[in-house]
Amino acid sequence: MPLICKYIKILPKELIILIKDVIYMDLGNTQYFKVQNEKQISASDVLELVYEALVEKGYNPVNQIVGYIMSGDPTYITSHNNARSLIIKVERDELLEEALTFYIEHKLGGEV
Repeated sequence: MPLICKYIKILPKELIILIKDVIYMDLGNTQYFKVQNEKQISASDVLELVYEALVEKGYNPVNQIVGYIMSGDPTYITSHNNARSLIIKVERDELLEEALTFYIEHKLGGEV
């Protein structure tokens, strides 16, 4: 009896199945794993969704978003409606750039 079979008898059933799969795996072929790309979301859309989530939870959205941009601490943003996960997908400088661009174009009438 091969040495590996001697030890398989004392292992849990699930592990035995896993070991058998590894032993009989076809190592002659390359396995492929494809990760689906996540849909890109704009800084503008993220700010809008985060704003709405913060308002729904009763937070001051300006204070919370500024706190996040200044510190990088995502706990300034609620996890409600996945807002925290969304905001960390966008670089903080992109959020600031979006806010300043909007302010300059709409408040000051300038062009960026």
